[in-house]
Amino acid sequence: MELRTRIATLMVTVCVAVSALAGTQATNTNTVAPTLNVSVTVQKAIQLTLASGAGCTVSAGTTTDYSIDFGTVDALAINNGTCGSKFAPTTPGTSNAVYYTDYTVTPVFTSQSVSTNTITAYVSTNFGLANLSVVQSNTAPAAITDLTAMSTASGTPTTVATNATNATAVTRYVGVSVAPTNGAGTSGASSATITYTLTVQ
Repeated sequence: MELRTRIATLMVTVCVAVSALAGTQATNTNTVAPTLNVSVTVQKAIQLTLASGAGCTVSAGTTTDYSIDFGTVDALAINNGTCGSKFAPTTPGTSNAVYYTDYTVTPVFTSQSVSTNTITAYVSTNFGLANLSVVQSNTAPAAITDLTAMSTASGTPTTVATNATNATAVTRYVGVSVAPTNGAGTSGASSATITYTLTVQ
């Protein structure tokens, strides 16, 4: 009786094994249809790129992601700079001159629960020269007063765009304001770094 029970158990085990392989092999046929389960884990993805407009070239930076070079500038707007546009001071020797250019920012976001978003920016490293500052505008400036100082505080950044369209370039304006300051540390090469943040929420 015990031997019969073992044989019956063995027969059941063999049948189960053949059944599990039924999709990958068959006899007396010319067709077989195995199945494959494909699994992934989808993550949210986000991207913000800067690019050239009609003015200065936005190129890859050496210590930053992007770079713009206005060239030689001065507080009287005598130099034309190497690119972009300029506004002469309203009162030479008293008020500032501004050199500026257009550029684009393109937000791209996927698998987010919402499409509402903001793009902000602030000057994370300011110029080493006291007479220089970063200015910006979200619309084409018609006068020097249309370009205002960009925030230098990460906690209160400047708003660059609100609810920008996904994968669509937005044109903005950035520049350098040159004050007619005299004294040490007011001439020579200098640079500043702007940090941009895209938040989808």
